[in-house]
Amino acid sequence: MALISLRTVTDTQGHTLALKDGTVSPQGFRLTFEDVPVIEAFRRMVRRLDFDVCEMAFTTYLCAREFGKPFTALPVFLARAFHHGAVVRSATVGARSPAGLAGRKVGLSRGYTVTTGVWARGILQDEYGVDPAAVTWVRAGDEHVAEYRPPPNVVPMRPGADLASLVASGELAAGIGVPAQQPDIEPLIPAAAAAGFEALRQRGLYPINHLLVVRDDLLAAHPGLAAELFAAYAEAKNRYTQRLRDTATSDPSPADQMFRRVMEITGADPLPYGIEPNRAMIDLLVRHAVTQKILSRPVAVEDLFPETTHNLLA
Repeated sequence: MALISLRTVTDTQGHTLALKDGTVSPQGFRLTFEDVPVIEAFRRMVRRLDFDVCEMAFTTYLCAREFGKPFTALPVFLARAFHHGAVVRSATVGARSPAGLAGRKVGLSRGYTVTTGVWARGILQDEYGVDPAAVTWVRAGDEHVAEYRPPPNVVPMRPGADLASLVASGELAAGIGVPAQQPDIEPLIPAAAAAGFEALRQRGLYPINHLLVVRDDLLAAHPGLAAELFAAYAEAKNRYTQRLRDTATSDPSPADQMFRRVMEITGADPLPYGIEPNRAMIDLLVRHAVTQKILSRPVAVEDLFPETTHNLLA
């Protein structure tokens, strides 16, 4: 029987490499990977349904689902990160602490619904008491989900302005998504990397950024597809995490280093797939999305994923 080919976009990472090189594949299906930057793929999937299987930012998925986009996520979480360092300020002017953001303007490198921004605003609220509604968020781009309308405290950046320059000059009190390595810009939260790992240690904060979505018509036509994709992505991930445990990589990537640090802190798989080991983070992201007026109402975790994946773990 001929394999069913699926147009697929997934970033090349240690835990997807076995899929990308063909070492691992879902039974009965062939993943035909397209060389598309994942951020571009998010937009194309949301707006034109260009792919069969696609990596997607989690908040983009939540927003897309509220507007009835015809795809569904699998509990395959392809990117995680710590976001204490995502908020930056001028090294000489601008906000001197998170509390100084209230009543001021903070720039966003892209849209308001970008997942890094959602997590960063959540950290500012949960750890530093910054009400997202008390800040004016100045976005440099639009949203992947064209139908979404942000709340009144989200405004566009003026045409031709440069976000990094506005942060460095202090015209914006801070920015999210501006590299801190740029001249005259530094993290707003001191020792941001250590703060992220401490939040993991103290309250289990381990943000999920990306997951995997599949077109609904394909899930309906092939009832076993969700489980087969989950199994293949899990196998590729498990091969990677086993290498992290077994070998001392001579030239580890930043991701390798982060995942090893997570293993040291938690003693657990740094890339758990499935609903249960990720329920707390999913619930927290949904709460932030509601608070930040990205979602109009809370959504149950199980409603986000196909029923055939609810009990899968890897």
